[in-house]
Amino acid sequence: MDTQTIKTAQKSTKATERISGSEAIVRCLIEEGVDIIYGYPGGAIMPVYDELYKYQDKIHHVLTRHEQGATHSAQGYARISGKVGVAMATSGPGATNLITGIADAQIDSTPMVCITGQVPSHLLGSDAFQETDIVGISTPVTKWNCQVTRAEDIPVAIAKAFYIAKSGRPGPVLVDITKDAQFNEFDFSYEKCTKVRSYNPVPKTDITKVEAAAQLINNAKKPLIVWGQGVILSEAEQQLKAVVEKGGIPAAWTILGASAIPTSHPLNVGMVGMHGNYAPNMLTNECDVLIAIGMRFDDRVTGSLNTYAKQAKVIHFEIDPAEIDKNVKTDVAVLGDAKTSLDMLLPILDKKEHKDWHQQFKDLYAIEYDKVIKDDIHPTKEGLTMGEVLKEINSQTKGEAAIVTDVGQHQMVACRYADFNVSKSNITSGGLGTMGFGLPAAIGAKMAAPEREVVSISGDGGYQMTIQELGTIFQQKAAVKVVVLNNDFLGMVRQWQQLFFDKRYASTEMVNPNFVAIAEGYYIKAKKVTKREELADAVAEMIASKEAYFLEVCVEKEDNVFPMIPSGASVSDIRLE
Repeated sequence: MDTQTIKTAQKSTKATERISGSEAIVRCLIEEGVDIIYGYPGGAIMPVYDELYKYQDKIHHVLTRHEQGATHSAQGYARISGKVGVAMATSGPGATNLITGIADAQIDSTPMVCITGQVPSHLLGSDAFQETDIVGISTPVTKWNCQVTRAEDIPVAIAKAFYIAKSGRPGPVLVDITKDAQFNEFDFSYEKCTKVRSYNPVPKTDITKVEAAAQLINNAKKPLIVWGQGVILSEAEQQLKAVVEKGGIPAAWTILGASAIPTSHPLNVGMVGMHGNYAPNMLTNECDVLIAIGMRFDDRVTGSLNTYAKQAKVIHFEIDPAEIDKNVKTDVAVLGDAKTSLDMLLPILDKKEHKDWHQQFKDLYAIEYDKVIKDDIHPTKEGLTMGEVLKEINSQTKGEAAIVTDVGQHQMVACRYADFNVSKSNITSGGLGTMGFGLPAAIGAKMAAPEREVVSISGDGGYQMTIQELGTIFQQKAAVKVVVLNNDFLGMVRQWQQLFFDKRYASTEMVNPNFVAIAEGYYIKAKKVTKREELADAVAEMIASKEAYFLEVCVEKEDNVFPMIPSGASVSDIRLE
């Protein structure tokens, strides 16, 4: 949708009450069911904060230590709850500090509403103190945005923002509100938005397309499902499981799709992509029908498009028409909500087993286990590996914890070796790959689901990008379990330098601080593990803690994550060493 200045669409028939624009903002949020806001105050948003002070019994404001932390916390909240996350900041640098989190939410389809203060309308365009054109800056990375300069336009703007953020393929929305609009009074009433002209968030599913897909699947000898986060966003986990089981179809996942089907399910054949499992990557180029559900054929999944699944008929179940044929040419495109589409597919799907096809996955898994997995989770080397740390956490959480990661080697290891037995359990930055995502996102996840164990897993590099959010954990008493896998390197970059740049480790070795002392400085209990015999007891102590806990685990400096598909190579060129 185009950026625009909101104008009141119609007069409400509801009873009105004369209040300020700033109070209206808070009342609108309450009407939308918002219970937590992550943000940072400043001059241009101060009137709203003054009103939040009066509504503390209805909305809990979380003071993060940086505005980027506010957006990532809102993302974590949204990803585990399925609700819209809300972040707030002042104008200028406050607003621009939101951009990384907004861009992350956009590419990962996370519903989020960001509210920013702006200089008074008569100063717009004058380069006033802390003025930036945040609408212009955020346009490429928001699903929709707008600027409000009149108090009476606030309810319509916010109602529209929430509707757009959560409908169809979700995404981030930004509403920029001038300071005079916050101060001015008007006759307030609120009506939720249920429709926007020219915006069709959920295309109607065409039964003839579903029937065409069913025919291809029923005739397939080697079908393969690759599912993504669209399954989780549409709450289609049970429908996917039913389709997989009835059709006897091997099913693999993208990192954002992880946990829609439990890791232990016999038809779950693992992760696709650059550091995914050997079997689903290799057999992508041997299947005769490839069924993509709620995924976008990202380059990290496909590798070289020139060689990707060229032998297969491709079926794409997708809510966003822009994703159809964008990267991979489809034979049958089923537009619509995944839950609806799979419900329509299930009755016309033949019951199959495909035993010989399944055996191929098992045979390739055995190769991967022997060459990679065994040494990752049962190492014979002296130093600790990231894989064995993940397996120990799995063992003590029974695969029911929500795992929140930063980006890098630890992220790939977490995705590969964590057991995801509950949906919405893998919260990570997929498309943007944002270092620093993990710690603040874990705060949001824990506050949205306090009954769940939430474990933040970071490398020593990404952790230090948002380390200040330990202050938010302490102030909010959020019982997040923070694990740093410390190899004294920017590990993923170092791996590429080792494999493709003749071990020229340019600017990737880290000289790290005393992480335990820093955590203790924030009054968080902390421990450091350097030996294998210390690991199990330390993890047990961490999981048993009713409060936040920090655990640093020193791992091998030059361990690499395999399998690996070199950038731009075919999925068939996946390397095991």
